[in-house]
Amino acid sequence: MFGYVLVNKPELKIKEFDLYRSYYCGICHSLKESYGFSGRMTLNYDMTFLAMLLSDLYDKEDCDFETRCIAHPAQKHQEKRNEFSDYCADMCVFLSYYKSEDDRKDEKSFKGWLAGTALKGKAMKVREKYPEKTAKIEKQLEALSALEKEGKAPIDKAAKTFGEIMGEIFVYQDDIWKDDMYKLGFYLGKFIYLLDAYEDIEKDTESGNYNPFSEMYAKAKEKGSFEEFDDQVLSFLMLMIGECTDAFERLPLIENAEIMRNILYSGVWVRYTNCKEERLKERNKAENGSV
Repeated sequence: MFGYVLVNKPELKIKEFDLYRSYYCGICHSLKESYGFSGRMTLNYDMTFLAMLLSDLYDKEDCDFETRCIAHPAQKHQEKRNEFSDYCADMCVFLSYYKSEDDRKDEKSFKGWLAGTALKGKAMKVREKYPEKTAKIEKQLEALSALEKEGKAPIDKAAKTFGEIMGEIFVYQDDIWKDDMYKLGFYLGKFIYLLDAYEDIEKDTESGNYNPFSEMYAKAKEKGSFEEFDDQVLSFLMLMIGECTDAFERLPLIENAEIMRNILYSGVWVRYTNCKEERLKERNKAENGSV
């Protein structure tokens, strides 16, 4: 359930994209230093957004490096690192461990078992580093797993639980920005959960796995009105991102603000648009083939 908080690259200036990538590479380096190769595999764009957000909000000085890595061996590239790179790296590892455990239990996934085995000790290190925060996250992860196993949770209940996980992660410290940071993370988490469900609806329908949109999708399929289903999902997503951007705009952000606006107002819709367009092509192909 990662990789939704993206930039819309064509809408960014080259120097803006290079800056964004430097934070991504900074987290990657932090993961390598603290958790090795398997830790590096947990890197995601969602935490890159958080690293930029925290760096801007708390105005921490970045350490800039020019390095090569396994992904870019021929050319040096910029890395920005600070305490938030390390924090976001820790959260990448912790969330990925529990995602792999969930896959192992629910889907009997060998890949999930393999990832969980590799990350377990690393996740325990994160737990020792942030005992109170990880306890809250674990509690919500367990609640989310129970809701999904029950298979009947209403749309907002499951999304709310994942939102609470992201809200906890976005609150770096207890200060005047705590409420807005929690709200931003909470609604962004709900957005991510619902968009992930929208992408997986056909797969989940076939497998019988829980999906908050299952009932809506079944009704749309029965009526042959998939456009109505798409519009209903879009309404949910717009409400979530509207609340998210409301909190974002109250924060005193300067240096990275335009890049983060690109993400929240445009980038987060990239996967929704791609998924919707791909489904439309498949539906048109099926209709034309049946004529």
